[in-house]
Amino acid sequence: MGWASRFMAAVAFLAVGVVFAPDSLLLSNSNSALATAATLSHLLCFATSFGAALWVTFIGGIVMFKHLPRHQFGNLQGKMFPAYFTLVSVCAAVCVAAFAYLHPWKSASSLERYQLGFLLSALAFHLSNLLVFTPITVEMMKKRHKIERELSIGEEVGWSKNVEVAKKNPTLAAMNKKFGMIHGFSSLANIMSFGCLAMHSWYLAGKMQL
Repeated sequence: MGWASRFMAAVAFLAVGVVFAPDSLLLSNSNSALATAATLSHLLCFATSFGAALWVTFIGGIVMFKHLPRHQFGNLQGKMFPAYFTLVSVCAAVCVAAFAYLHPWKSASSLERYQLGFLLSALAFHLSNLLVFTPITVEMMKKRHKIERELSIGEEVGWSKNVEVAKKNPTLAAMNKKFGMIHGFSSLANIMSFGCLAMHSWYLAGKMQL
């Protein structure tokens, strides 16, 4: 099933969901309809962003690192992360816009203002990764891969050979240090954005009735 088919399937499910939606979706009042659309957009984008961050940060990346040859893993991450950060950045932007519409700053409570701050922070961290850290990390990864290929390493699973060779090769050791620093900034920004979304999840949980 291609991308377009999957997208249309998701739209179809949303359309069918309208039939079983709360009465608020069927109200003729335009303000109520806009508020409901904003609420739905916020919830869907938050869930998408939080779920994607959870999978990439704590599951997908770790599983791939443990089972793929390191250069293959790095090349895959180099393709996946730009798409991932684009997705979560767009979702975060929609969440910010929807929440700001539902809770205008002048009339918002302190709690609601804090939540908007969390969402804005998540967006800022996502954008910093998308526009700054990820491009630099991918570029440095390619340079390190070139050095490692010249040393006939990188096709193994895990870091053992890299660490062993770096002890005797100053060039590789220096590249490891530079890559580790920028990758650390990227990872920190990703964790911080996830933390902001996690804090917002507590707010949403307090508003839901199941």
